[in-house]
Amino acid sequence: VQLQAFGGGLVQPGGFLRLSCAASGSFFGINDMGWYRQAPGKQREMVASITRGRSTKYADSVKGRFTISGDVANNAVYLQMNSLNPSDTAVHYCNAQLRRTVAEGWNDYWGQGTEVTVSS
Repeated sequence: VQLQAFGGGLVQPGGFLRLSCAASGSFFGINDMGWYRQAPGKQREMVASITRGRSTKYADSVKGRFTISGDVANNAVYLQMNSLNPSDTAVHYCNAQLRRTVAEGWNDYWGQGTEVTVSS
């Protein structure tokens, strides 16, 4: 199973970025997908998630600025990040809760991380 994340970069405060993530490989199904981030010296935190039924959840710090979308059934998720500020600077990781076979439980899988830097 591989999760490939794209779209990070350097942006000025007030700018925007769009992150993309696609899951590939052999697995039975995905329950939900999401984005987490880890800033230097801080713990990894949930940014946004979306379920197979398209229910979404956001961290309070990004509500109204970020939008998660995608099609979990087709193994893809996106994160539109608007009104970025320096506190959003972090490595952003794609996450998928999936099971590889019908007999296996749900487990978390992680992408390689894409760096987002907000600076003037």
